[in-house]
Amino acid sequence: MSATDALGPLARRVRRSLNGDHPGETGTMLPPLVDHHVHLQLATADDAVAGGIAAVVDLGADPGAIAGIARTEGLPHVRYAGAFLTAIGGYPSDRPWRPGGSVRELPSVDGDGDGGARADAERARERAHHALAGPVEAAVDEQRSFGASVIKVALNSVAGPVLDRPTLEAVVSAAHARGLPVAAHAEGERMAQLAIDAGVDVLVHAPFTERLDDALISRAAAAGQAWISTLAIHVRDDDAVAAIAIDNVRRFRAAGGRVLYGTDFGNGELAPGVNAVEVAALVRAGLAASDVIAALADPWPDATGAWTDAGIATFVPGAPPDAERLADPDAVAAWLATARILPAEELEPS
Repeated sequence: MSATDALGPLARRVRRSLNGDHPGETGTMLPPLVDHHVHLQLATADDAVAGGIAAVVDLGADPGAIAGIARTEGLPHVRYAGAFLTAIGGYPSDRPWRPGGSVRELPSVDGDGDGGARADAERARERAHHALAGPVEAAVDEQRSFGASVIKVALNSVAGPVLDRPTLEAVVSAAHARGLPVAAHAEGERMAQLAIDAGVDVLVHAPFTERLDDALISRAAAAGQAWISTLAIHVRDDDAVAAIAIDNVRRFRAAGGRVLYGTDFGNGELAPGVNAVEVAALVRAGLAASDVIAALADPWPDATGAWTDAGIATFVPGAPPDAERLADPDAVAAWLATARILPAEELEPS
């Protein structure tokens, strides 16, 4: 098996056209690559594009502002969530970094406002089924009216109150009724479980504050939940937290879970473009190079990659690591970090 074959069905060996820059240069062609967790009001995307990222998913911004950014011609192509939906006084309503207009605080549909994650399951299901509170529907409809492709909720018990289960289930029901997935920031004890129990579609960070048990991970994978990796921020900040997140991803992937590449670009100092630290952490979490490429090229939140394409492709120059070195996190990371965006017409089968 050639090195290109070992990279999976998305990789093709190509040569650059004899016209233009670097004529005849050989390398690997991949689909356009996506960073599934960014904040474009907190970072400039130009460097990310120069580093091989063609499309991004913004997961928390003023809905009017991000809609305007997304309409800008050129790269990156943008999908977005709009505002964070959170509990009254919940994260990130008190954070100085939050862009103005980027948070919507929701009262409890249950009326008691306890902000707990321990609501009785039967009562929660009944409430979600029979009572979609007006403020929940209004918040979801607002994001949708600005063109959101996903609804983002914040479940951060470390930083303040969180949506109780009836309210979270109401958000999920309202979003799904409108054809929108729900993505959650889950941080703190049992927050990932709350998101899984309530039917949240995506965790915007691989769980990092606690080791999830195997049964819960299997349930998340079986339900079709996806996790956005964002491992590099933990490698940067805290080795112990990074180890928890990587272990959770390893077991989630082994259970058949869908992993999406994302960096939380805009959260402090992170290398733009294809982030070598993120890629290496994914390989350490048990993803083969072909799995990492699939995580980078996944079209979520859309069903197809039409939104990322527009006649472009990713070109990674030179030979890929050989089969033995494809198991080396640093080798895979160094190779993918050289990715560049080119017009697809400039690449020919080699």
